[in-house]
Amino acid sequence: MSEVKVFRVTGEIKKPNLHTNFRKEIRALKPKDAVETVYKEIGSKHRAKRFQIKIVKVEEIGPEEIENPLIKKLTLGEESDK
Repeated sequence: MSEVKVFRVTGEIKKPNLHTNFRKEIRALKPKDAVETVYKEIGSKHRAKRFQIKIVKVEEIGPEEIENPLIKKLTLGEESDK
């Protein structure tokens, strides 16, 4: 059985009228899955195509490093059940 991990994905969006950096925390099984989720979320929210989104870094983070309160609650809630 695979364990769900938390990944921090950092990158930038480069569109003609928008240039911004982002950092998202994503729960996923593999780094590849986390990147795919970021593409879907940012593409949907900012109407950005995949070639306009540049992923700079994907890193697995521990429960103590999680900043997003929802992700933190989901992750720590799972651990307390074990």
